[in-house]
Amino acid sequence: MKTIVAALDFSDATASVLEASVKMAKAFGATLHLVHVVEPEPSYSAYGFTPEEFPAIHVFQKEARIRAEAALAEKSKGLPGDLKVETALLEGNPLHALLHFATEAGADLVVLGSHGHGVMASMLLGSVAEGLVRKAEIPALVVPAPNRK
Repeated sequence: MKTIVAALDFSDATASVLEASVKMAKAFGATLHLVHVVEPEPSYSAYGFTPEEFPAIHVFQKEARIRAEAALAEKSKGLPGDLKVETALLEGNPLHALLHFATEAGADLVVLGSHGHGVMASMLLGSVAEGLVRKAEIPALVVPAPNRK
């Protein structure tokens, strides 16, 4: 195992995903890729509008990318110095972007968090973790978010 991808969404599951990923990367001497996916700008064409009619969305997307890059850099700084860490900001559908990145990086393992939203939320919103487990051609480790009490 030489390449591990840790998918970070900066939620309450992030610390657990990082902890598991770092342990695995250290144990195998693997390169750890910290990745975050930013959803693409929404399309307003279905409503008869153009993105230029909503200039604030461009500002929002730019700010989302800046914040995500800063958060990835911050998370990578807090990791052990002897660990080889790379970061990547992806854009697109989270499941498809992760699958594509893992393939391109030659990943041996993908680690991501699960939020345990429940059956109804997963049916309505989908689950990146569930989709990754079903569609990935490499092992996926799903780390649960801490229990909220």
